[in-house]
Amino acid sequence: MISQPVRTVLLIALSIFPLLSLGGCRGRGGSDGPAVIVSDESKPDGQGRNSNARARRAIEYDGPVRRNPDIVVRGNYTPDGRQITWSRANVPGPFVALTFDDGPHPTNTPRLLDILKRRNITATFFVVGSNTNAYPGIIRRMVAEGHEVANHTVNHPNLTQLSQNGVRRELDGSRDAIQRACGVTPTLMRPPYGALSRYQRAWIMEEYRYPTILWDVDPRDWTRPGAAVVADRIVKGTRNGSIILAHDIHAPTIDAMPSTLDRLLGKGFRFVTVSELLALHQASAPTPEATGTEE
Repeated sequence: MISQPVRTVLLIALSIFPLLSLGGCRGRGGSDGPAVIVSDESKPDGQGRNSNARARRAIEYDGPVRRNPDIVVRGNYTPDGRQITWSRANVPGPFVALTFDDGPHPTNTPRLLDILKRRNITATFFVVGSNTNAYPGIIRRMVAEGHEVANHTVNHPNLTQLSQNGVRRELDGSRDAIQRACGVTPTLMRPPYGALSRYQRAWIMEEYRYPTILWDVDPRDWTRPGAAVVADRIVKGTRNGSIILAHDIHAPTIDAMPSTLDRLLGKGFRFVTVSELLALHQASAPTPEATGTEE
């Protein structure tokens, strides 16, 4: 007959033994295999912290995409002092220029560059000097992949509220940041908010040889209307010679780009940089005075 103390010890041992055996097998890599810790980032079916990023990737990369054909524009745009402001161009075909303002952004812009590269599209980026100084590697990638980098001031102020020297500091700061980042000197500028007086446009053209680049398609993406609305506004507003405005600092704008670009390519539009668009305009214009948009 087993005494009460012995019985108690046996019961405790029997209750603990299965747990010790199970832990020992896993720890030694036994039949149950090694323990695996699944983080939120690697959960299946789009769960966890990266679910939104994974959903965006699905929008961008699932299924075939249209590709912009290789386009060679012979001749360069040459500012002649007559045409100072451009919001669109008169071109001999369905050519358009896609532009992005205020970047580079550390995550949105690289994702955008992936989208453009997959579709063989080159764009014009009007970059802010402070962001260029912070992310010079993204600027170098833009240039390496054939995109145009242009001046959008260093701190994004309303230039109409600055003195002439203040405007110079803004333009010089952005130009210098671009040159430090990639060795390229910008040849175009876009004023923040599109705000620039006629007098300012004239002396900037004379001193910097910068035309003032505006736009004729504005999806107002800065109001965050949603990716579908941004895409619809761009597609509905684009016509031959359009200069399309967008902002690579807003994630929903990047979400809108795959659908936007594929739909525009499907309608027959072909993408070039702003400088190439203006070169096409000059090559087809009978006289500089008779064509283009002066504002």
